Amino acid sequence: MKFCRTKFKAVFWPALALFVALFCAAGSCLAQGASAERSFPQSKATVEKTLKEMQAATAGRLPVVDGFASAAEHPLDHYQRAYYQSKFQVTTSPSGGSIVKVSVQVTAWYADPAAAHSGYQVLTSNGRLEADLLDQLADQLNNRTQQAAATPPPVAKSRTPAKTPAPEQPAISAPVPRIPETGGLSSSLAQTLAEQEKTAPPSTQKSADKDASSLQAEADSLEEILKSQAHPKNLVAVRKSGTPVVATASLTAKTLFLASAHDEFEMLDFNRDWVHVRISGLSRGWIWRNNLEMPDSVPDTDLPPPAAQAPAASDLFHVTREEKAQFPGDWAPLRGKTVKIVSVEKINESGKDYGPLLRLEFAKSVLDKDYSELAQKPQELDGIVLIFDSVDGGMIAATLPTLQQWKAGKLSDAALWHQCFFDPPETFDAAGPAASR
Repeated sequence: MKFCRTKFKAVFWPALALFVALFCAAGSCLAQGASAERSFPQSKATVEKTLKEMQAATAGRLPVVDGFASAAEHPLDHYQRAYYQSKFQVTTSPSGGSIVKVSVQVTAWYADPAAAHSGYQVLTSNGRLEADLLDQLADQLNNRTQQAAATPPPVAKSRTPAKTPAPEQPAISAPVPRIPETGGLSSSLAQTLAEQEKTAPPSTQKSADKDASSLQAEADSLEEILKSQAHPKNLVAVRKSGTPVVATASLTAKTLFLASAHDEFEMLDFNRDWVHVRISGLSRGWIWRNNLEMPDSVPDTDLPPPAAQAPAASDLFHVTREEKAQFPGDWAPLRGKTVKIVSVEKINESGKDYGPLLRLEFAKSVLDKDYSELAQKPQELDGIVLIFDSVDGGMIAATLPTLQQWKAGKLSDAALWHQCFFDPPETFDAAGPAASR
């Protein structure tokens, strides 16, 4: 029996070590992800030079993991603080151009309920970042080609007979100090200047002072430029986690992903309700303006003059009837379920229509007020439905789980509307702050 046990150990432990080594190697290969490549007509040297100029865009922070990484071991919404790092490989193609191969590694912090299991993990890129980087490289190469074509060839200078050099005059030593990165002069240079100030004529000292002042002004100007570049003035910041970034400024727009609080995006354009932002590379999206901290140069809201301001939503609508019934529609989350139906009418049917935004504002107040009753009867009611009884009316429906997340602060107002049902959608599209699923 002792012989058999010894033989089993001799076979089992080497086999187990081999299995662990193969498993780790396989995991490493999967984590690297797939790469993408593209051919360009430019030479290898031109492409490599352009990639050096693009170095700032080849690595950085991602707003979220979802949309940039493939399915991982854990749900993607459990990952935070995502970063990407790209690697380029340039080779010469047989046609004389070049072939660029790019691979992107995504890393993110996994927040496990058990703190001991939390940590940074390597995720597999879904190819979106690779495609964006190759598109950006193509744009840079095309711009370089167009600039080269638009630059006129150099004009040859005519040869002129050399002039007889004038007799040398004694040179006046005027020190030209170099402004170091620290913003001050080195001790040896300062000492030299002090000595020359004692021995140099007054006119020389004035010239040196003028040169030093000019250089200092130039250094201050360059420092201000660098400061502006380091802190762009066209960035917008997300106010609340769960803010949707959508494909277009429309009620029926597709949600690209949900941004987290304090995420920053470059602002490309904006209007009263929406802000057009750059997500990454060539990727673009739209965010409801009320969910963003705008730059100092842009006011938070574009309010009309006081005389033209719209009245409060509570002055335009009122609740006429409430009842419990089966959901009167075909929306999958509430199909065949019992809901609270709230009928709403205009106070003055012939009054001016101030647009869908006030309908949404009134609907939000009703959802906020009736949520407590819904939460107390989760077994009886699965959601709330608001029906606007008018010629231009419509229906808004929300489920109990969506309202719970909204009341808990996990969803912004814009994210709430993106999870609601609208029928017909165009009735609420003019305001532009929502999208139905």
